[in-house]
Amino acid sequence: MLTEVTVTRYILPLREGGSLPGLVEADDLGTYVLKFTGAGQGRKTLIAEVVCGELARRLGLRVPRLVTVDLDPVLGLGEPDQQVQDLLKSSGGTNLGMDFLSGALGFDPLAFEVSPEEAGRIVWFDALVNNVDRSWRNPNLLRWRGEVWLIDHGATMIWHHNWPGAETSAARPYDTSDHALARFAPDIRAAAAALAPLVTEELLAEVTAEIPDAWLVDEPGFAAPDDLRRAYARPLLARAATIHDRIRGHR
Repeated sequence: MLTEVTVTRYILPLREGGSLPGLVEADDLGTYVLKFTGAGQGRKTLIAEVVCGELARRLGLRVPRLVTVDLDPVLGLGEPDQQVQDLLKSSGGTNLGMDFLSGALGFDPLAFEVSPEEAGRIVWFDALVNNVDRSWRNPNLLRWRGEVWLIDHGATMIWHHNWPGAETSAARPYDTSDHALARFAPDIRAAAAALAPLVTEELLAEVTAEIPDAWLVDEPGFAAPDDLRRAYARPLLARAATIHDRIRGHR
């Protein structure tokens, strides 16, 4: 399971995107970017972050370390910003944190170079999880210590917003024409050959086990958290084998 920490201090809001993540300190003395269960996108955004982040890590891609973060809503009482105060007060309990990469730069496709091999692995991974939020306008990539790091996977696996149509949704192609790394001639075939065999039932069971039960309860159509975990794994297992043949916009 993910390491559990407790917020000791809310530092400031990070006013990027619609979810208003915050920078916090925790009882392990770490500094984290905190994503809240009370944000507008809800717990499914956090589930997507866990599944994609932990899967990416196991496939050898660089993502900030994830932790579960216990938040006492009383921390919101001292916040002068009403929006932040409401968010803190509505997010008591288990939230998601990711290591704050101090000094990281936002990735600029025109300023940094990425090898075709690495670009291919990232594009293939984004196709696997159907990441619609890695465009050149909003790469959701960081440059830290000379390496590319992947962040912000909340807008992935869109099929989990409509489970009855998940199989149909997961079978659709993936369009890379607007992808942040399209200009680097990503070697998708090589990436598929290297990564697809790693995406097994066992690996996906390990990844989905990282999702806290609290985020999986009361999902319509599922009797227990483990049933929902298996539902998350199935489309990914199916896509891993064939998604390289359904990537569009790639030359």
